[in-house]
Amino acid sequence: MDGTEIYRYLDYRKFLADWFREKKEANPLFSHRAFARKAGQASPSLLLHVIEGKRNLTPITQEAFVKALGLKAEEVEFFSTLVSLDQAETQEERSRAWEQVRATRRFREARKLEGESVEYLSAWYYPAVRELALCKGFVADPEWIAATLRPRIRPAQAKKAIELLVALGMLRQEGERLIPADASIATPHEVASIVAYNYHRGMIERAQDALETPPKDRHYCALTVAVPESLLPRLKRELDAFQERLLDLCDGNTDPKQRVYQINLHLLPLSQTTQG
Repeated sequence: MDGTEIYRYLDYRKFLADWFREKKEANPLFSHRAFARKAGQASPSLLLHVIEGKRNLTPITQEAFVKALGLKAEEVEFFSTLVSLDQAETQEERSRAWEQVRATRRFREARKLEGESVEYLSAWYYPAVRELALCKGFVADPEWIAATLRPRIRPAQAKKAIELLVALGMLRQEGERLIPADASIATPHEVASIVAYNYHRGMIERAQDALETPPKDRHYCALTVAVPESLLPRLKRELDAFQERLLDLCDGNTDPKQRVYQINLHLLPLSQTTQG
């Protein structure tokens, strides 16, 4: 396998599986035991167990693996980041690892479309600009967009947002205007939870900022309630159904759109469970 192929992966275990399969196809005598010898490891089943998710890599076994894989220096760094992405213990650690992956030029080149899809949910103003394009009086000018959004963004960020939305097919050229277009985005499943985490964290920050907005322009409501855990699935379904109703209400209204809003619905635990 060409070393550059590693940049197509987000799952280091899948990379190992594909690497071993190709080695095996090229040389039927190549085995997990042979890999263990190259890596200087006593267990002939270590590679298999790592691929199957039964074992994690430690700093020592990771060093042994990259030696056996024959990776170049920059590939070693990328492989290490993929291991961190998979084995991180917290969402924040995974998020940091993902940012390192996303910043790798050769990864962006290898997975351009998926990278753009993930990028869409990486900053709050990308979906905001897309919705702003639905509003009457929208001007596809970075200076205008930057000054119109709240909080304000830099014109360079607005310019990047336009370019991304056009690349994703979410904005399209019609004459001299840019208008919204129906398009879907596909988020790689390996990082879907990270993307969702970063998106919601960003929108919660916007909700905090909006506390300074005049009350006539915003609305906050909150409940603090004690519930049985058996009720949680139904509460989640009710929130999902309410979200759909709000979307139908917004999409079905024919009045000219004038402003972009973020609607957040949260169900958050404020205590540990008091009974087993």
